Amino acid sequence: MSNKQLAVDVLKAVGGQENVKSVVHCATRLRFRLNDESKANTEKLNQHPGVIKVVQSGGQYQVVIGSHVSDVFEELQGLGNFGGDTTNETTESDEKETFVGKAIDIISSIFTPFLGVLAGSGVLKGILNLCLAVGWLDAQSGTYQLLNAASDGIFYFMPMVLAITAARKFKTNEYLALVLAMAMLYPGFVEYAAGIEAAEGSLTFLGLPVIFKSAIGYKSTVIPIILAVWIQSYVEKFAKKVVPRVLRTFGVSLLTLLIMVPLTYLIVGPIGLVVGQFIGAAFKEIYSTSDILAGAVLGGFWQVLVMFGMHWGLVPVTLQNLATTGMDNMIPMSLAGVLAQAGAAFGVFLKTRDKNLKGIAGSGALAGLFGITEPIVYGVTLPLKRPFIFACIGGAIGGAIVGANGVISYSFGQSMLTLPSFINKETGDTSKMVIAAIAYVIAIAFAAIMTYFFGNVNKKAEAATETVTEAVKEETAVANVSGNETFVSPLKGQVIALGDVEDAVFSSGAMGQGVAIEPTEGKLLAPVDGEIALLFPTGHAIGMKTTDGAEILMHIGMDTVELNGEGFTAHVAQGDQVKAGQLLIEFDIDFIKSKGKPTVTPIVVTNSAEYHNVTVIEPKAIEVGEELFTVEK
Repeated sequence: MSNKQLAVDVLKAVGGQENVKSVVHCATRLRFRLNDESKANTEKLNQHPGVIKVVQSGGQYQVVIGSHVSDVFEELQGLGNFGGDTTNETTESDEKETFVGKAIDIISSIFTPFLGVLAGSGVLKGILNLCLAVGWLDAQSGTYQLLNAASDGIFYFMPMVLAITAARKFKTNEYLALVLAMAMLYPGFVEYAAGIEAAEGSLTFLGLPVIFKSAIGYKSTVIPIILAVWIQSYVEKFAKKVVPRVLRTFGVSLLTLLIMVPLTYLIVGPIGLVVGQFIGAAFKEIYSTSDILAGAVLGGFWQVLVMFGMHWGLVPVTLQNLATTGMDNMIPMSLAGVLAQAGAAFGVFLKTRDKNLKGIAGSGALAGLFGITEPIVYGVTLPLKRPFIFACIGGAIGGAIVGANGVISYSFGQSMLTLPSFINKETGDTSKMVIAAIAYVIAIAFAAIMTYFFGNVNKKAEAATETVTEAVKEETAVANVSGNETFVSPLKGQVIALGDVEDAVFSSGAMGQGVAIEPTEGKLLAPVDGEIALLFPTGHAIGMKTTDGAEILMHIGMDTVELNGEGFTAHVAQGDQVKAGQLLIEFDIDFIKSKGKPTVTPIVVTNSAEYHNVTVIEPKAIEVGEELFTVEK
């Protein structure tokens, strides 16, 4: 299924554009804020082959897609404008939303758009730390200085990045917010303030004292700019009301800056710094009470927090710690919980006899090592229950070891690649990194071993997935006996095992069980009696529903949606009743291949989970009308 079609399906299922207040995405999920969540068809989305899971938490309607979520998000943005203007209307969902829910929504909306860049910069900082520790680079070399600028730039200029995302969230002018952040970081003012401090003078604005320490400033800070942009959203509205229409081109910006820049330096900024320091001190106090307990709780419950979106409340804390002290101890402890989920997925991969689950668990375990856990949690460990619990216990063990040994991180990031970030950047000491690595190996091993031996993996999997049995030998036409249905080949060509299709969506079985055919003739016929339930406008894919309820999808070629219908001719319309053997679509094989597109055609039962068996034939040459596969209830 194309990313565009998935975006169309998701948008329709959440209630259409008119029901979407805003949408952002993180590493694996679309995060909607809906006007009315009751209008969303959650059951339909959970059954959609392109959706891993729907999570409703913290005022957000989260649709878990997977690692290609950014591509789906891009297609979604092309379907409509989800920014919109602010209004004074309060929806029912707003009234019911709790303070915690609103806070989580604000934080996630502000930080989500650039977390990938933030993590990438953090990994680069860790690699540079490793290079310094082993002597591969000299801190005074041009190579190090240039790469350090690449890794440290986003952290130093954090207020500028946050200004843009906060402005989008609070629906105020992004460029005004960016200029406000620039004023907070302006080198000339910082140098001026440093001169005043050196002379032991007083920094004032119109006689009012300005509390500003040049050594600290607002570089790398988080809270001051967010507070400032929030206030800016109201100041800008005020400016629009009082500035004459003829002067609005520059007048609104002028008045907003005249108010906001002094206000930020005099009041908002200092308050933000105090709040940030208080949050950091509060966590430090908790950590100092029992570092082992803090590590066990954070490592053990990290994935539970992620499931409910509560982890967003901790992201600003880690960034604030890095901004004020240059280090953070929450990242190493929480990473244990992330990697333990990868260990549990690996245990499932080794134990399961189900090919589809094995594929999902294997790829999920690899992604988990790089910090992406949603596919594991929603597709593997949580449905099987025990593996998720074992992963939480493994995370608690690893987190406790990390906490007890005082492991700290010097940059942002949450994957195995961030291990070099635990090297002391001042002394080059690698002992903490080694301890953390040992703790993570223990967490991964515990989760994997316990899952393998005590996870009830095959018992759960067999109850939840289809079984593909040996091929049926009897020749038969379309039949419906005791709820069973037989499908004949809609194409002339060579039968290929679905697992050999070079498209992960089909080969993994995510779309359903079935086979594929490499056609030698450009005619697609109906494989069974039924209704045309879906016909893509481009004619490259068609779906049918039989009278007994089986749903079948036939997708002609790979990436053929990009041909925009050229080379395809549909002979039926959506809603038509057809008979087995009736011509559905004609397609030009030579033209499709000339455009560099494969013509292999998957034919899958999209509701395979409703059947006990989907029995397919072995790969061979096949004629139209020959038996292809049978479904058994």
